[in-house]
Amino acid sequence: MPSIFTKIIKGEIPCYKIAEDDNFFAFLDINPNAKGHTLCIPKKEVDKIMDLDEDTYMGLMAFSRKVGKAIETALDCKRVGITVIGLEVPHAHVHLIPLNEMKEATFQHKVKLTTEEFETIAHQIRSKIE
Repeated sequence: MPSIFTKIIKGEIPCYKIAEDDNFFAFLDINPNAKGHTLCIPKKEVDKIMDLDEDTYMGLMAFSRKVGKAIETALDCKRVGITVIGLEVPHAHVHLIPLNEMKEATFQHKVKLTTEEFETIAHQIRSKIE
């Protein structure tokens, strides 16, 4: 059965897309730790990040860096944190979290955003993708 992320990639579930190429996809987390919290995923559905083949793993990291730099440029934050946990969805993914305080990295602090705020943030980040 396809993961929720595979359904997002296929357009079966809507998302606030940030970036996409032939192998990777980035979109805003709908339960964010901070404004701009983004998930980067390989299009190839693999449960654990350490089970990705080396080329896909390295490609995901390069893609995540590109998206992270756009977040850093688009949003007011001290830095962009990167974490891989992978317990929520059985599809390898990287969290990119704009950080101003440590609590934003804990996954215990969540922010609520309106549809308009998600759309504005997605647009701001997309406009900075190189």
